[in-house]
Amino acid sequence: MKGIILAGGTGSRLHPATLATSKQLLPVFDKPMVYYPLSTLLLAGIRDILLVSTPVDLPRFQALLGTGEDLGISLSYQEQKEPKGIAEVFTLAEKFIDNSPIALILGDNLLYGDGLHSILGQVSSLASEKEGAFIFGYRMQDPSRYGVVDLTKDGLVIAVEEKPIKPLSPYAIPGIYFYDAHATSYAKMLQPSKRGELEITDLHQMYLQKKKLFCQVLPKGFAWLDAGTPSALLEASFFVKTMQERQGLQIGCIEEIAYEKGYITVDALKDRARKYNNSYGKYLFSLV
Repeated sequence: MKGIILAGGTGSRLHPATLATSKQLLPVFDKPMVYYPLSTLLLAGIRDILLVSTPVDLPRFQALLGTGEDLGISLSYQEQKEPKGIAEVFTLAEKFIDNSPIALILGDNLLYGDGLHSILGQVSSLASEKEGAFIFGYRMQDPSRYGVVDLTKDGLVIAVEEKPIKPLSPYAIPGIYFYDAHATSYAKMLQPSKRGELEITDLHQMYLQKKKLFCQVLPKGFAWLDAGTPSALLEASFFVKTMQERQGLQIGCIEEIAYEKGYITVDALKDRARKYNNSYGKYLFSLV
């Protein structure tokens, strides 16, 4: 299983804060936003990761994250010259995907909850072994601003809709998706929508028609935050701050996950910790 982080776009909903930088490089409390989707892929056991962004922002991500070698993973980069829809990433990254199962996460999504690593690992294994696409459902009081999924008790999706006025269900679709090896070939069949983009919902409709679209509902108590607007970014920062200060644990700590999964040694973790002359560095030292 490989992974892709989509960190492109103009971040127009966050202007003027994003006029000179990518929104995924903005801080969510004490870490760059991109740390959170990267940590989610690491929790899923994915070590071969492609980051897709604009030609202007890509060097900044490379300066921040490098090759991933010091985290025991492989990070590569792909330009997206202009945003043409989420599903475009499958054709842009065709060479990287190379007919492999693939996980895609949007760069402004934050997921948190007890047992998240177990759920991600299970879905990752299913996508690697079984034909189909696997999405998540997150219960919301009003999911109308997002994609919405309706499903059977055994997780088979029976309908997906984009930003419906009257949602068919209370389950919004977070921006993390797992696909079998057919995602690229299906994406090539898509036609641009009325807004000129290759829509991820249309890709899901293709899997749905084949009865190969499945959904895992996230349990109660899980948090899913989309930090794509000023209010959402502030809310995400307060959430991370509150949880970290109350529990004494880090959210989105890529070094911790890499260490716990055995991707890096104690010495490598200490090397990373020495880069930070602050509480983050002290936290990394506390792990050993």
